[in-house]
Amino acid sequence: MNQVAMIEEERFEALRLIVESAAGIAPRTGDLKAVRALRFARPGIDRARWREMADMGWFGLRRPEMEGGAGLGMTEAAALATELGASLRPEPLTEMQLALDLLAGTPTGLPADAVILPAWMDAPDALEPAPGVTETGGRISGERRFVALASAADAFVIVATEGAWLVAADAEGLSFDAEDTLDGGHTARLTLKNVAATRLPAPDPRAFEAATLATAAALLGVMERAFAITLDYLKTRVQFGQPIGNFQVLQHRAVDLEIETGITRAVLRDAAAAFDAGEDCRRIVSRAKARASDAAMLITRQAVQMHGAIGYTEEADIGLFLRRAMVLAPRFGTAHVHRRRYHSLSEGRP
Repeated sequence: MNQVAMIEEERFEALRLIVESAAGIAPRTGDLKAVRALRFARPGIDRARWREMADMGWFGLRRPEMEGGAGLGMTEAAALATELGASLRPEPLTEMQLALDLLAGTPTGLPADAVILPAWMDAPDALEPAPGVTETGGRISGERRFVALASAADAFVIVATEGAWLVAADAEGLSFDAEDTLDGGHTARLTLKNVAATRLPAPDPRAFEAATLATAAALLGVMERAFAITLDYLKTRVQFGQPIGNFQVLQHRAVDLEIETGITRAVLRDAAAAFDAGEDCRRIVSRAKARASDAAMLITRQAVQMHGAIGYTEEADIGLFLRRAMVLAPRFGTAHVHRRRYHSLSEGRP
């Protein structure tokens, strides 16, 4: 076996192990009682599940081994994000991985299972940090908005064009107002008034590209499971003496949705490979996120419609996937924002 084949086999095995490990913590099958129990609650996550994720080494999946990470790539991180998206688990793994990227190995003194969340947005569809944070004598003041699941945080990585800082969630002068999101989670506006902070290295822009790809992968998981649930429903729901899946119009719609899922999966795979190759992957990241956002919204909406009236009830699980897609689709840039960036980066290219 040549070296390239050995590397490919090792990578395939790593992907298999990641998917298997995810099945024990965030299964694609089974009921969603545990997920439902966390909706519209504070802090909105299961700490026991979070500790399991920490023990599995998921937080530092892409971090170098010298920093205690697993030293894997975006391909593996995307595979894990896809599984978590399919499970609808609310734990903020993508945000935690982004925070660790922004820390860049800076010691925090926090436990391994601490929840560290990035606070960098001033708009819900932002692609990069905006100004608005000032520093004086090791203390910072300003405001960051749309911080996902802020109630669960033990610390925040505050990022602005002026720099990046680590602050404790219980630091004097830090407060936040939280608002519920459609999927049962919440985001918050952080207000910082002369808060003690640890200055961090300048943020690596690729950290935000990685988080964008992970969000696209989570959307892929959402649409995959929504589609699988809908296919099962079409096979078992009987009308006029036969399963509704026998009706040609629904068969055609199902084929269209399967094609959308397959294309999204392929584009995401290419984007992850480009990221791992160290390329300037902004164009293909935007392509992947735009496609994932649009496809997830299309498929989850169609899934609800294909369930009929029951799909619109609170009791129907299929509606949870639409709500999650509605929250994830604009995060790290809407489809429109990414199409605009794609075209901007494409100008002058052959």
